[in-house]
Amino acid sequence: MSEPTETTVLRTAVQVDGEPTSYLTAGRQDAPPVLMLHGTYWSRVWLPVLDHFADAGLRPLAVDLPGLGRSGGQLTPETATVPALADWVTRFVSTLDLSGPIALAGHDIGGAIAQHLLAHDRLDVSRFALVNSVLYDSWPAPHVAQFRDTDSDADSDAGEGVLVARRQAIARVLSGVATESLIAEYADPWTDQQVRRSWLALAGAADNRYTLDLVPALRRSTVPKLLIWGEDDLHEKVAYAERFAAEMPHTTLLRIPNADHIPTENAPDRIGRALTDFFTRQRQ
Repeated sequence: MSEPTETTVLRTAVQVDGEPTSYLTAGRQDAPPVLMLHGTYWSRVWLPVLDHFADAGLRPLAVDLPGLGRSGGQLTPETATVPALADWVTRFVSTLDLSGPIALAGHDIGGAIAQHLLAHDRLDVSRFALVNSVLYDSWPAPHVAQFRDTDSDADSDAGEGVLVARRQAIARVLSGVATESLIAEYADPWTDQQVRRSWLALAGAADNRYTLDLVPALRRSTVPKLLIWGEDDLHEKVAYAERFAAEMPHTTLLRIPNADHIPTENAPDRIGRALTDFFTRQRQ
């Protein structure tokens, strides 16, 4: 079905592990794929830049993790870990029968999943991008960590607490572009109890050892890497991106001023052009 936007972006679904998996996509099906992973938010974070990918001859695939966004299923403390989600992503890729090298992008904890896939050679990654991703020991952020000990089968009061906290976090990270309608659009999935429970499992499984353990392998990686960073992020601070760019080979950092944790909303054209220029460079 069509996503109600002014672009050519579509929302569609495929069955993974017997559950409907929702993803945003655009462009030709035979175009080179770009797999885009979200973290504590959902695929909506990638929507502002997806039309740039189609215009550049790429096929973006911004997937909702199980039980989150518009996807079915429900995460548990065991299936919400970074390694388990990386396994799930490989099954999603296999289901779509994507052939050849894949460009990979990650935001927030989705960046940890992307780092795991790259470091462990789980996918044939041609180019690699992170947008305000978790790095090293930068996570979990306090507004996520406060829910780590909350039962993912929590009662309705705890669930309402998650919804309120998500609305507050969204309003803050959208920074200068926040409107009531945009906040409501971003927060809408958490009105569903299943999504709240899956998100609590994701929060409970958040552990920075999953990124710290990857550092040696990432230092050996020769895959070209691009970091795009909203400079005003209070938790995934730009200092972490600067350190990563200094330590990891073939890494470039693009700083986005006056932008917080979801800079795609603040500077969609600049970021869309930067990502597509980076991902198409391999074909020049």
